[in-house]
Formats: sequence, C-alpha cells, structure tokens
Amino acid sequence: EKIMDKRIGAQLYTVRNFVQDEAGFQSTMKKLSDIGFKAVQISGVGNIRPEVMREICEKNNLAISCTHKSFEDYRDNCDKMIEFHKALGCDIAGLGCFPDEYKVDDVEVLDRGIEVLNNVCDKMRSEGIDFAYHNHAFEFSRLSNGQSMFERIIEKGKFNVIFDTYWATAAGFDAADWLEKLGERACVLHYKDMKTRFDNSSYYAPVGEGNMNFDKIVKASEKSRWAMIEQDSCDGEDPIVCLERSYRYLTSKYDFI
Repeated sequence: EKIMDKRIGAQLYTVRNFVQDEAGFQSTMKKLSDIGFKAVQISGVGNIRPEVMREICEKNNLAISCTHKSFEDYRDNCDKMIEFHKALGCDIAGLGCFPDEYKVDDVEVLDRGIEVLNNVCDKMRSEGIDFAYHNHAFEFSRLSNGQSMFERIIEKGKFNVIFDTYWATAAGFDAADWLEKLGERACVLHYKDMKTRFDNSSYYAPVGEGNMNFDKIVKASEKSRWAMIEQDSCDGEDPIVCLERSYRYLTSKYDFI
C-alpha cells in the first residue's frame, strides 16, 4: 500500500506571476526552499525548458510531484507530453480541466472526452507516467442521467485524480468523504482553505485560516501520494507569504515536513 509522501508541496499556480522566466523561477524556488518546502507542482509557469526547471528544483532540494497541462496538449501532442515529463523527472501528468465543450449535461459528450483521456492514460502508463484529472466545482453538477459529472469521470475514467479539496467543498460536498471514496486514485491533493466574508461570499485563504475541517481532510489523505498547497488568489497579499502561513500551519499541526 502506498503511503503519502509527507514532503508538503507548493502548487506553483499560486506564484504564477513570479515564474514566467528562468530568473523568476530560480529566485522563487529558492524562496520556497528557504521556507521549508520540499516539493512543488509545475503549473502556471512560463515557457521554461523542463531540463532547466528540473535542475533548478534539484538544486533547491525540491521534488517535482506533478504538472498541469491542457486537454489539447495531451490530446494532440501526447508523445511530446511524455518527453516533457521524462525531462522534468516527474511521473504524474496532470490535466488542469476539461475544455468548455465538455461542460454540458450530456452524458455522451462527456463520455467522448473521457475516452480521449483514457487513450492518453494508456499511452502514458506504458511509459511509466500516471495521468490524473484535476477537479473544480463544475464537475459536481448533475448530468442528464442523474449522476454528477465527477461520478461519471470516476466510473468511466481509467486515470487518477488531482483532488482539489476547496472546489469539492465549494460544490457543497465533504472533501474528506470523497477522499475516503477515492483512496489511492486521489494521487495528488490540493490543500486550500475557504473563508467566508460578511456578504456571504466565499474566498481562498491560507490553510488554517478558513473554515474547512483539515483535521478530517488530513486524516482522509493517507492513501494519496502528495499534498500540494494552493491559493488561486491571495486577496492582495504576497502569495509567498500566504504559502508560508499554510506551510507553517500544516507542518506544526500534522506530520508533514
């Protein structure tokens, strides 16, 4: 049985504005390493060669847990994507999202999209790379057959999941319950917290500063391989500082390193 890698990571989408070129990537990896981070997810970065990112991460003792690339990248350039992940030294290839054409309640349309991803998954597996789908909130909407889109993806898809605890919560579900259901299939987790404002709107918060039950979520995370901290928007605060607050909270309260 796989045990979770306790090296908590930073999802680089959080600091996307700082990693658009090599110099920015380099200084940001150093800052994350100085905070204590031991892993990152490559997402939202500029056009930097995978060999270069790998070298910079290695120099800063940062493991690369997984990536995010687009549906079109995987569908149209699967061989290139395999090369990219091998050059990066990363064995989990993540898909950020289904494109809009699949965000409909038509089961047949969704099944065609899942079929495309299953083919990608087969190709990647044969090269030793796991393929994983990252959820938002829309996947929890209902299809014409009464299933949620997410349930259909899990049932018909061969691939794993990069499970976003915030978006499952935003969609009205208990993230820990879903983690129990998914087990090892939730190979990477996105940890982010949700706070509520006085006008009842919800917003992203550093982990530990919102209302989500991380005791329960962390307990249900054991079968996953990695947990990555993400904060889509930092409400005018410095994203590095927000990541640090999440990191301090998770490493002081749980057995992450």
